[in-house]
Amino acid sequence: MSEGIGRVLAGDESAISASWNEMQRQSVDWNLSGKELPRLRCMQTTLARSESISGPGTFMGKATRSIVLEPTTLEGWWLDRTDLPGSLPIRVGISNVWTTGQIVSNIVLRSGNPHNYVRMVEHLICLRMGMGVDNLVIKLDSGDPPLFDQGSLDVVEALDRCGRVESDKPVSYLSVPHPVSVGGTYGDFVTLAPPLDPENPQLTIDCAIDFKTHIGQQRIVFPVCEELMRMASVARTNTSWAKVLYCRTIGRLFADVRNLGYTSQNVLIAGRNRYMNEPRLVHEGKALEAVWHRSVLDLLAAIALIPNGQFVGHITSYKAGHRLDCELMRQLYLNEVLVPLELGG
Repeated sequence: MSEGIGRVLAGDESAISASWNEMQRQSVDWNLSGKELPRLRCMQTTLARSESISGPGTFMGKATRSIVLEPTTLEGWWLDRTDLPGSLPIRVGISNVWTTGQIVSNIVLRSGNPHNYVRMVEHLICLRMGMGVDNLVIKLDSGDPPLFDQGSLDVVEALDRCGRVESDKPVSYLSVPHPVSVGGTYGDFVTLAPPLDPENPQLTIDCAIDFKTHIGQQRIVFPVCEELMRMASVARTNTSWAKVLYCRTIGRLFADVRNLGYTSQNVLIAGRNRYMNEPRLVHEGKALEAVWHRSVLDLLAAIALIPNGQFVGHITSYKAGHRLDCELMRQLYLNEVLVPLELGG
């Protein structure tokens, strides 16, 4: 067990250690770790009322897709396809991850009926973390959720309009007793560690990316809280100009690519030397939209796949993506790593 990366659950320990050291040499572009936070909530919540929102489909961009956010007495987050009568709701959890995509990287959840799946769930389920909603049913009219120009902000604002109500059930918090890591084949890794402050445990993230496009190296450190979730929710999926050209030519042979709802409004496009559209979340002159998207809309979606409680601890992510995120969640359960976190005071 190496210091920092801790116990390696999957991947090469020496490669992960080398990547850990490489990440430590990368400067932090935005450090919000000193932000004061309230103590963790004690009681579970759901929505006070329902709310519907619509937008163009992610994989069927010419179609309009709708979702309804509804309160529930069930514990956890659930996806319910109303276009499949008789199909049971899909619980948001690692056991229901079907794939993380090939041509288009995304998390797909499926349960029961082989047609009972929902694609690109990450931009919805990431909001299970940090938004103060423990129990929720999301009703969808297809397996293709809406794609919004403002990232997940439309969903955040809908949750705000719904309000919250407490139940009489306590929140279950989970953590790890020591650092654990998984590593990939591209110098990527994700590490989970116990909370940085045992007296006031929180979910905190240190996330770094390194792209060959104009995005380049970006690194942020922050606590997960409603304020920062709202701020970061506008971060869009990013892609390269080369991939855009591919989608407009050879990619049109594939239905998933041909019908994609991506536009220059809902995707950040990066060339080798410049952005092809206006980036968001600029701090001290540097656009950090890509790393905010990676840490909030992608990484937290994987943490939301822990179905039996809210994870609290410190996450370090370097160059990782959906596949490695989901592998970490799988290894947590295969190795029975998660433990209850008792809140003092």
